[in-house]
Amino acid sequence: MENETKERSGYVAIIGRPNVGKSTLLNYILGQKLSITSRKPQTTRHKIVGIKTENDVQVVYVDTPGMHENHDKALNRYMNKAALTAVKDVDAIVFMIDRTKWTSEDELVLKSLQYVKCPVILAVNKVDFLSDKEALLPTLQKLDEKYKFAHIVPMSAKTGHNVDRLETIIASFIKQGAHFYPEDQITDRSSRFLAAELVREKIMRQLGDELPYSMTVEIEEFRYEDSLLVISAAILIDRQSQKHIIIGEKGGRIKQIGRDARLDMEEMFECKVMLNTWVKVKSGWADSERALKSLGYDGLD
Repeated sequence: MENETKERSGYVAIIGRPNVGKSTLLNYILGQKLSITSRKPQTTRHKIVGIKTENDVQVVYVDTPGMHENHDKALNRYMNKAALTAVKDVDAIVFMIDRTKWTSEDELVLKSLQYVKCPVILAVNKVDFLSDKEALLPTLQKLDEKYKFAHIVPMSAKTGHNVDRLETIIASFIKQGAHFYPEDQITDRSSRFLAAELVREKIMRQLGDELPYSMTVEIEEFRYEDSLLVISAAILIDRQSQKHIIIGEKGGRIKQIGRDARLDMEEMFECKVMLNTWVKVKSGWADSERALKSLGYDGLD
């Protein structure tokens, strides 16, 4: 038919346990930072949609929170549910693991895939640390026995090793159909959301293990004054005792967090940014579904 489109488009979920490199992979594929990263597990809390359009093929990637065994708080339950719902109605799934170890949380993810009908690609990350790639073969054979994977791809999200092969495989599963988004759009997330995520990333990188997961960021102001973007970010914590950890001696730590976040914002939004940050105590927010919904953690019903 003359009007038949040559375009292809589809959704691909990137899933796995916490801290295996899912967000790093998405950022590498897109060629820019979209999903925040840190060495602390469970950095990603939301489903992040990243869009890549190339040669008539549009792939909408969904970077999910890491699936984990802790269900104590509403926030933990939200993150697991976000990961599970992401595998519904997608054209393919990338199941990402760390080649150095297989854990009970990897098993949890694998169990969630037992009834999916779309192809599952196993991405074995961090092979850049291997000097002898053939030493990986026994591990790959064992993994192949666990599930009927469409493909197994040893790769490195950090260096980009074999990511092009992974993308080629993904594209082979994308069906004919009009694009969902304009070709220059890279996400469906708002600028306010991305700003909050950048601040949260800098906090997690600065504090590491000092701060528990009951911390989030709320953007209270996001407006342009001519060529200047003014952003006000409230850092929400669970307890008063955590306040000094973020602020630091003579306010040094929160100033550094603000400086680092502002530089990333200026690169992302391509303009000068005035960023104001402060700390608020909001007790019990991480275990309150009402509070989570008000902070943009959707899908809790």
